Amino acid sequence: MEKTPLNSVHHEMGAKMTDFGGWEMPVEYSGIIDEHKTVRRDAGLFDVSHMGEIVVRGQEAGSFIDYLVTNRVSTVPQGKVVYSPMCYPEGGIVDDLLIYKIQDDQYFLVVNASNTEKDFAWISEQAAKFSGEVEVKNHSRNYALLALQGPRSEEILSQLTPASLDDIPAFNFSNIEVDGIDMLVSRTGYTGEDGFELYFAPEKAEKIWQSLLKAGERAGLKPAGLGARDTLRLEKCLCLYGNDISKETNPLEAGLGWTVKFDKDDFVGKDALERVKEAGPPRKLVGFILQDRGIARHNYPILSSQEEEIGHVTSGSYSPSLEENIGLGYVESSQAQPGQIIKIKIRSRLVSAEVVETPFI
Repeated sequence: MEKTPLNSVHHEMGAKMTDFGGWEMPVEYSGIIDEHKTVRRDAGLFDVSHMGEIVVRGQEAGSFIDYLVTNRVSTVPQGKVVYSPMCYPEGGIVDDLLIYKIQDDQYFLVVNASNTEKDFAWISEQAAKFSGEVEVKNHSRNYALLALQGPRSEEILSQLTPASLDDIPAFNFSNIEVDGIDMLVSRTGYTGEDGFELYFAPEKAEKIWQSLLKAGERAGLKPAGLGARDTLRLEKCLCLYGNDISKETNPLEAGLGWTVKFDKDDFVGKDALERVKEAGPPRKLVGFILQDRGIARHNYPILSSQEEEIGHVTSGSYSPSLEENIGLGYVESSQAQPGQIIKIKIRSRLVSAEVVETPFI
């Protein structure tokens, strides 16, 4: 398995480790529920150095990025971060990613770890066909990535930097010094809380990890693993690639229509998505709360109240914030209204659930 620069530190701290997309990653330290509640209340520190970083440069880089993804990127100010799906011509999703506008001719793309090689190959293939001057390079090995997440994140990070963090609003970034090390810091994350993501040289990972934990002692900061990261993102209905979105799903049915800018001249998948928009998606991703005991797991069937199969579960878990069992899943559009009663087939039994407004919290 691949290992992040902090692998030995996680083992020394007693983290429970697992294989995640070919990477040995920490699932939990003090426990998923404890870590989850700590992030919602104070702050948690995640090692997400497995994520991929791809740089696109060139005179036509902005035009290329706008063609590559569904959202509009080239016209945003320098220092802005844009979330967007990247689609196949048929409308299915290659990946969802964050795009950092470094300058007009340079963009920094952060992609899902298990998709890094696939995404790099896809982006390179599209660049080779593109008429303008574009260069694509995989810089994933050049970065460690830590996510400091939670309402006390700014209080903690401010102890280690002379920079004013108020100057970095949500979905913006800046190159600043943290604990004496130059790095890219963005006000982004995957928990639905205020927080920061820190990109820097891998050899500095242990120093920054320990400095952040020390700075956060009084604020209740704890290390957190992928288990809490998953429950946190699920409560806020942030899509997970491979579960809620994939090559078999499109942004419109996944509730990501706000990221699709149909007024752009062209982008990969535009024609297919216009057809979906015109006809209306036949299914939609919905949130639900189970009314009986049980966890809705990925790919469990979803049935109507008349017990006819209408879809499948994409993500499900216990919600530490709500103290309820929650989930996401695709259902026929006619069954997608909040208040609709559905049934989840959990092994041999049917468990009632109610479609609810999202996000859950």
